[in-house]
Amino acid sequence: MKQQIDYANTAKGAYSVMMEMEKYLKTTHLDPKLLQLVKIRASEINGCGYCLNMHTQEARNAGESEQRLYCVSAWRECTFYTEAERAALELCEHITLIPTKGVPDALYERVRKSFDEKDYVDLLYAINQINCWNRLSVATGTKAVKA
Repeated sequence: MKQQIDYANTAKGAYSVMMEMEKYLKTTHLDPKLLQLVKIRASEINGCGYCLNMHTQEARNAGESEQRLYCVSAWRECTFYTEAERAALELCEHITLIPTKGVPDALYERVRKSFDEKDYVDLLYAINQINCWNRLSVATGTKAVKA
């Protein structure tokens, strides 16, 4: 799909609200590298090249290793993600694919072992935010460009 609409300039008010959420997410207690891993995983599932390109660069800038970036889609088979990261990535997959996966009680309990109530809700906002960005970018044909 070619880029059809520049959503940021077409609906500046809505874009501004989305950017305010991004500012909020930076104020949470969630690890910035964890946030990037979640954004990458959702973007992989949603097929959003624009967001994948952006968030892998941001993860590198935050100090994330190439090994961990290359393996996000296979996190279950890797031993180098923490229990908190594994729980967050699983939650991300379930929320991104909510019509078919839902959020079972057992997953909720696993996530809550690593995240208190506030961090859990902030993680939910982060996952929903990246899913919204992915859907906007894919639906408008926003492309990743070479840096």
